[in-house]
Amino acid sequence: MKFKYRYITVFSLLAVFVIYLLIHYSLLMLRGAPAPAARQRTELAERGSILDRNGRILAIQIRFADVSVWKPSITDINVLSNEISAILDMTPAEIRERINSSVSNFVFLKRQIDDVDARRLSSLLEEKKIDGVRVQPMVGRVYPERKMASQIIGFVGDTNEGIEFAFNDILNGSEASAGSHVVLTIDTYVQHILEEIALRTMNDTGAEAVMFAAMDPRTGDILGSASLPDFDPNNFRSSDSVSRMNRPAIWAFEPGSTFKVFSIAALLDSGAISGNSVFVCNGVYNPARGAPINCMGIHGRVTAREIIINSCNAGAAYASDNITNSAFYKLLSDFGFGSRTGAGGRGETAGYFVSSANWSDRSKPTIAFGQEIAVSALQILQATSVIANDGILVPPRIVLRTVSADGKTSNELHNGERRRVISEQTARAMRSYMVDTASSGAMGWRAAVRDMSLGVKTGTAQLIDPVTRGYSETDFISSCVALFPADNPTLILYLAIVKPKGEIFGTRIAAPAIREAAESLIDYLGIPRGRNPQVDHPPSVNIPAARLPALETHVPDFTGLSKRTLMPLLLRGDIMVEIRGDGWVCRQNPPAGTPVTDGMTIILELE
Repeated sequence: MKFKYRYITVFSLLAVFVIYLLIHYSLLMLRGAPAPAARQRTELAERGSILDRNGRILAIQIRFADVSVWKPSITDINVLSNEISAILDMTPAEIRERINSSVSNFVFLKRQIDDVDARRLSSLLEEKKIDGVRVQPMVGRVYPERKMASQIIGFVGDTNEGIEFAFNDILNGSEASAGSHVVLTIDTYVQHILEEIALRTMNDTGAEAVMFAAMDPRTGDILGSASLPDFDPNNFRSSDSVSRMNRPAIWAFEPGSTFKVFSIAALLDSGAISGNSVFVCNGVYNPARGAPINCMGIHGRVTAREIIINSCNAGAAYASDNITNSAFYKLLSDFGFGSRTGAGGRGETAGYFVSSANWSDRSKPTIAFGQEIAVSALQILQATSVIANDGILVPPRIVLRTVSADGKTSNELHNGERRRVISEQTARAMRSYMVDTASSGAMGWRAAVRDMSLGVKTGTAQLIDPVTRGYSETDFISSCVALFPADNPTLILYLAIVKPKGEIFGTRIAAPAIREAAESLIDYLGIPRGRNPQVDHPPSVNIPAARLPALETHVPDFTGLSKRTLMPLLLRGDIMVEIRGDGWVCRQNPPAGTPVTDGMTIILELE
């Protein structure tokens, strides 16, 4: 009986509590519960933008708002629907139908209206004293160039990737201040050319993937880096890990014959061989111990120059017999192989290059022609900078600088120290060998460009079969590296085609794509051709680019400015700028001379 009374007591108290909740809820329904923070606009942290080297916006934060109603707080649905219909671009009947048809008291009327309309709506609700409508400010990340350089830029979502992740602390703003902007070394025109040719190459060859990168060897600036397949960061949730993979930075592969440029340069610079050293290729390399290694042809007597021109595996292997394992390993490590470049962000690969203490009898000769070592595309660009810069290695970089939200502070970023790897004489000798490789009848002739001295090396490498762990008979990676102008290189191009179908040789499918890209980029970047050199002399006419007038205490006159010139205005956090149309500014509101106030909206109409 004692326990029975306890149960009765407990259940009685629970019943009283439930009855209280029911009565309280009923009263709220009858009285009409207050709408949550109906029209209050909160200040949201402004995340910095990501821009290309020329100021073109690649990622930007936009403001928008969700509009909802709380039905118990509505005093007159007809007034409400009639007043707000024009701003929401809905008919009054549509608004009433949406509200009345909902079984819930909380109803979304429209999502993601732009910030200008959100401000207009908030002012209208305040002026007309309309209750029950909530304007909830939101922010979102937009990538105007869609798939362009998507793996480099990354995205903001449940998790961040790419530059969005690596520079998250810099990009993120706070309630006190907006985040800084990140300026990449990427040039969107160069990126567009590389992506366009990479896509056509992938389609023509039936390849699984394609990497195509361009770097200025003088600065290490990555001007473009295409990685296909790719994805649209505006819809990143519909992408997969393969399309989001920044292959040039995180994928390691055996480079094949393009690696001979660096192995022969190392052998020459060490004194192990000279330019006059002769090796005999009868179609096979016969080591002192171990199994023989086949060459792709019978090249006869070859020097270092012919090893590069003919891509002679046997010649490279015989040349490597003249150096110790440890010395060869040290020299190739100096080119940056086996270490991260620092430009690849999270997940960058160091490649695969084991210590010489763990080499087999076969390792040194196979490494000499690009097997038993795995590299990244970024490492190839970095190593080629040694050949381009007369022996000086310049580390690649993908971020040029960061700029504060007010534009007053700019910090340039550098990626590692420049250092000498080989002598000037060795580097120039290698460039002359690569120029001969692009000559008529040589392995790389399909990469040759009219009126331009171009150095090139092609390669074709077998991929490892994941099942047998041996070399695949069907899967290859075809590649080509080029630098130009050969006497003073200002651009390096590297293309790698993964698992092409049908034709597999780099000299046939990679070299033509290099030529196509070079033809476009030479003119765009202003690289002088032999028959049409650039001349810089006093009579030259320089037309200055239009400059954006300062927007400080008073609104300036924007008339005549192009849409591209106006883009930095979208980065301002203290005012709103609405750009309508395309072309050049023909009208503006408010007019020039109007005092600038916080939160004001400037409308610029273009034709």
